[in-house]
Amino acid sequence: MKEIVFPVKVIEYKNVDLPANLLKKKSLQVDRDDKKTSIFHKDSYVILDFGLEMCGGIRILTDSSDQTRVRIRFGESLTECCAEIGGEKNATNDHSLRDFYTNLPKWSDMTFGNTGFRFVRIDFEEEAEIKCIVAANEILKKKAVFTYQGSDETIQRIYDTAKRTVDLCISGGYLWDGVKRDRLVWIGDIHPEMLALTTLYGALPGIEKSLDFVRKQTPLPGWMNRYPTYSLWWIIIVADYFAKTGAISFAKRQIPYLEKLVSQLDLCVLDNGELNYPRYFVDWPTREKPDELHGVRAINILAMKKAIFLLNQFQKDTSLAEEILNRLVKIEIAPETMKQVAGLKFFAAELSDKDKNLLLDGGAKGMSTFMSYYVLKAVASFDKEKAIAMMKEYYGAMLDKGATTFWEDFDMNWVENSCSIDEYPKEGQKDIHGDFGAFCYKGFRHSLCHGWSAGVLKFIQEECE
Repeated sequence: MKEIVFPVKVIEYKNVDLPANLLKKKSLQVDRDDKKTSIFHKDSYVILDFGLEMCGGIRILTDSSDQTRVRIRFGESLTECCAEIGGEKNATNDHSLRDFYTNLPKWSDMTFGNTGFRFVRIDFEEEAEIKCIVAANEILKKKAVFTYQGSDETIQRIYDTAKRTVDLCISGGYLWDGVKRDRLVWIGDIHPEMLALTTLYGALPGIEKSLDFVRKQTPLPGWMNRYPTYSLWWIIIVADYFAKTGAISFAKRQIPYLEKLVSQLDLCVLDNGELNYPRYFVDWPTREKPDELHGVRAINILAMKKAIFLLNQFQKDTSLAEEILNRLVKIEIAPETMKQVAGLKFFAAELSDKDKNLLLDGGAKGMSTFMSYYVLKAVASFDKEKAIAMMKEYYGAMLDKGATTFWEDFDMNWVENSCSIDEYPKEGQKDIHGDFGAFCYKGFRHSLCHGWSAGVLKFIQEECE
């Protein structure tokens, strides 16, 4: 649903009369005689903070204006909304426009933008009189069937922030990765998001639409989103969604495709257990590192187990899936350095003492938002209190940096001597948003509202009640 949100703070302004009027709640109707407008003079600007991450744009209610040209910049952080496109911190208009010019006619009510943001900077080239600047936010509004009932304030904040993350990411009716990024259904990324949403709400049409959509868009022998492991994740997601919700008609219509996909996977696992895929991918931090193949093997094993479960539910032959599984386990999963691969191994095979030491080494260091659920569950299998402490350390550090939704990635090494997302960096400080990130999420391209980071909700339900 769409909600209207007034800004909570004017962070900065120049050449503006009565900027505090922008914070006052008013009727969203243009009025020639309004006495509580804000006057923007030539070469003026204002930076507004809406207090929380939003998904959508802003409505500007304009009183007097002679087609004043304005520049609108959205930012998930304060520094992003002040950045220039390109440059060393990688501000972009990729996928959604967050930096553009437009004109304001008089007596108008115009909505601009469709992106993820908390902050907006508007620069005025000429004079204009403005009644309101409000966020038009798209968010899922549905009563949760699971709420955290404990007394730990940090866990409560983690629950609330993770919930807002997925409520924004499913607001368009499909599962999206991040609200300022592309609008593709990246099926290999949404298992944690599905876990979070079903924990909160049970069955949801948006989850089923997303899984159906990707299946229909990927006739075999194609790979979903062009990644073999994403087709494997599709199996895992369908099985876990069905196990959680009992959505039998949904699961039943996946079976013919699943049977053919299992036959295709038979060609990708050799008799000796070696993998034979056209490409391999677990996540960006493991890309082309020694642990990558171990992670892919863990995903294969888990997918075959889930395929056997689904086929059994509908009285279908499981012999080929069982044969593939028997081949896969001939080679040990042996992660060396990557916690997320050890976390995946927990769901595919028994953890060794070496795996447990890897998971515990450095506490939350080495965790990733995408793989947080798997890492935390693996640790909880032998040390529940340590797992909860790691969750609070990792997600609590994001909260301390101003997160109101959880991020595409977060590295504990970013914490020291960096500013919060609602601050400018002081001299000698790093910009927590613009100075970090890697791979496809360097600098300001880094998404600060990413659905996969909310898998922690499932962990809270299972381990923190």
